[in-house]
Amino acid sequence: MAVAPPTCQAGAVATDPHAGDGARRNPELRRVAMRRQVSEAGFVRVSELAARYGVSIMTVHRDLDELARRGFLHKVRGGATCAPTTTFHGDLDHRMRAQVEAKEAIAREVLASEVRPGQVVALDDSTTSLMLARLLPERAPLTVVTHFLPVLRALAAQPGIELVGLGGRYDAAYDSFLGQATARAASGHCPDVLFLSTTAVARGVCRIQSRNTMVTRRALIASAARSVALIDHSKFDRLAPYRLAAVAELDRVVVDAATPEPTVRELRARGGLIDVVDVG
Repeated sequence: MAVAPPTCQAGAVATDPHAGDGARRNPELRRVAMRRQVSEAGFVRVSELAARYGVSIMTVHRDLDELARRGFLHKVRGGATCAPTTTFHGDLDHRMRAQVEAKEAIAREVLASEVRPGQVVALDDSTTSLMLARLLPERAPLTVVTHFLPVLRALAAQPGIELVGLGGRYDAAYDSFLGQATARAASGHCPDVLFLSTTAVARGVCRIQSRNTMVTRRALIASAARSVALIDHSKFDRLAPYRLAAVAELDRVVVDAATPEPTVRELRARGGLIDVVDVG
């Protein structure tokens, strides 16, 4: 099954084998090492990266620009971060370590209330869906449809789980297949229930950071008989450029108890079926 990446201290990256002469000569090796360093440290200054890899400040900026374009990190004044901001979703490794208790509580709730043996269950490429995937063998036999490689890895050896992988264009920043080809593949299936999440929620609308993610998740919503959103409280103070769906267009939205009460009231007033789950 999938194993979450280890949490390392910032100083631990000194042992990174990519930090030597090869990283200075090979831009892609250097970017891999920079991405790992930012992910492990949370924030790294441009000057530190330049000194570490023996390259100029301008070269570091070009590398960070490319990594930001791919969705691995977010440039901020003086450096780069992998942590979520109001406009950046956060890199996959960071998201897998964030709000773990809330995500697990939400996953446990929907496992108990939504999943029955024999169903066809679709999962998107959110980390909350991955939490749920690890619990699904408790409800086997199931057919699981997904485009998220960590879910495929987590369930590949589980008895009673039939896996259906949705292919397309692979996006390393999300470790999933995304875009029009994946959306077309999704449209060929009819899941009993889809579990999904979102980058942000504002004015009663779920919003997504990536256009390809939006296209894929919209197709999953359209294909499923029932759509259940799994949204922890951290999603309610962010922005994202693409509209996924209004909460009222989803069959159910499950949030954790740290979600502000005024937010829950607003979502219900906008027509959403909102359930609040206690954590711990």
